Amino acid sequence: MRFINFDKIRTKRNKMTQKIRWGIVGLGNIAEKFAQDLSVVKDTELVSVASRSREKAEKFASKYNVKNAYDSYTSLFHCTEVDVIYIATPHTLHAELSIEAMSCGKHILCEKPMAVNASQLKRMIAAAVKNKVFLMEALWSRFLPSIIQTKVLIGNNTIGAVTHMNVDFAFYGMDRPATGRVLNPNLAGGSLLDIGIYPVFLAYLILGKPKNILASANFHSTGIEKQISVIFNYDNAQALLYSGLTSNSEVKAEITGDKGSIILEPRWHHTENLVLNTQGQTERMVVPKLGLGYAHEILEVNACIRSGKLESSLWSHQNSLDLINLLDDIRKISGIVFPFEA
Repeated sequence: MRFINFDKIRTKRNKMTQKIRWGIVGLGNIAEKFAQDLSVVKDTELVSVASRSREKAEKFASKYNVKNAYDSYTSLFHCTEVDVIYIATPHTLHAELSIEAMSCGKHILCEKPMAVNASQLKRMIAAAVKNKVFLMEALWSRFLPSIIQTKVLIGNNTIGAVTHMNVDFAFYGMDRPATGRVLNPNLAGGSLLDIGIYPVFLAYLILGKPKNILASANFHSTGIEKQISVIFNYDNAQALLYSGLTSNSEVKAEITGDKGSIILEPRWHHTENLVLNTQGQTERMVVPKLGLGYAHEILEVNACIRSGKLESSLWSHQNSLDLINLLDDIRKISGIVFPFEA
């Protein structure tokens, strides 16, 4: 078993002493995890949080020792102590809130999907360019050591030319309230934008944009897509992708080339465990992550801001555009339309 250590990279990124001051907008489960990982990144401070509920904001601030708690998102956008804001609200608010915050001069890390559709995303990028601020989609898996190591192995031709991918992500969500984020079409619910984005992202990261797409979805009584199967066709490869809310899946990713394969063990989107199969031999790799895994995207944002970059080279504005265009294409093929788009 081989251990891959990325501590040297972290140390290099943490050399600068000036703290990056963060704010969080939207204080749900993902914000809780993000706040935990902010605490393990050096030279970083969570100074402000905002919710539409004063009680929720104050409770969150007390738990994480945050100086400022707001019951207005706009108040946080105008807080002079904040350098960068993590947008952690439901999908449908991402564009509106990010654009408002950027107009106040704030850098933005926006939870995935950064927008519901390409039209929204283009407006967000235009706002970032206009206001000369950093903007990045919080696609945390892109920055994890296990994903980076997978890219290195493929780039080194370790498994040869990739010819096949099989990637899934599903959980049982049919018992959620119909008015909640997951099952509500008015909140851009369904499996595709919530978790299907992960398999689509991995196929795009490894194989690029497909030549053509096949997709088929099943729908719930609320109108959201409850499960979807997608095939990305390339000249010499196929990617089989699945997401769903009707059952739990293994959440494993297998990438096969003409010389071997790489398996990202469950749950692949934040795994520390890889299995490399080449020439009849199996090697297990352990690639540790920092904190819960969100720390790596935080490190990337901090490094970009410190160096004056307005986008990340690891996950650029164009990467986000490519991804949302793929999701838009899948939705068009499978008939997924949200009421506010009709």
